[in-house]
Amino acid sequence: MPNPLIDQLVSQITSSNTVMQSATLLINGIHAQIAAAVAAALANGATAAELEPLTALNAELAAKTAALAQAVVDNTEI
Repeated sequence: MPNPLIDQLVSQITSSNTVMQSATLLINGIHAQIAAAVAAALANGATAAELEPLTALNAELAAKTAALAQAVVDNTEI
């Protein structure tokens, strides 16, 4: 006999997994786009000093992405 509470929990977990995967793809996509923009700008004559704000922002994004991923791992029961 189906249990509606279990079905609801399974649905919520599936939804959460989808949201987390989407967020991960979004964050990694932004990181990759910034890196590509910096590389293109450097190839077209921009200096590293001119691009430092973007480079720093991308490094901060990578660090926060890693921290978020670690928080998920730390708070996931196996």
